[in-house]
Amino acid sequence: MALKATIYKAEIQIADMDRDHYATHALTLARHPSETEERLMLRILAFALHADADLEFGRGLSTEDEPDLWLKDATGSIEHWIDLGLPEERRLRRAAGRAQRVTLLAYGERAFDVWWRRNEGAVSRLDNLTLWSIPDETAARLASLANRGMLLQFTIQDGTVSVGDDERFFELDLQRVYG
Repeated sequence: MALKATIYKAEIQIADMDRDHYATHALTLARHPSETEERLMLRILAFALHADADLEFGRGLSTEDEPDLWLKDATGSIEHWIDLGLPEERRLRRAAGRAQRVTLLAYGERAFDVWWRRNEGAVSRLDNLTLWSIPDETAARLASLANRGMLLQFTIQDGTVSVGDDERFFELDLQRVYG
């Protein structure tokens, strides 16, 4: 029998002074049995960083032709493709061809260093890509907030991202690598 996804509900309050976006978003996320809480929380972070009324989560880990999150316009054209992890260069190239903007939140420091050395040349040819590296400590701190029912506050100002719940609040270290 196949394992079922675990459902998480998150209410995230965003004060993004850099983009002038102030809103509360109610999210329902399915965590695939093979997905860690760290990755789930990175999906929430990606949503908070790019929050928009029309931003949607993709169908999941096993769907190759969809990103983790995306923003489409009224015609169905992809305005913003957002992925997590260390995808193959071919996937990034395909995303860059389909979307106006592509953002990658890479995590797993050791694996990222190897991935970057192997893909830097190809990635640097993608003019519409922005690449962020999430240090292991930052991902772990974010994962510490994971809960099946979450109320999170995100504050974004001058490129600094802070997050917290009703007990803890801390700044996240996000490192812009490219774009």
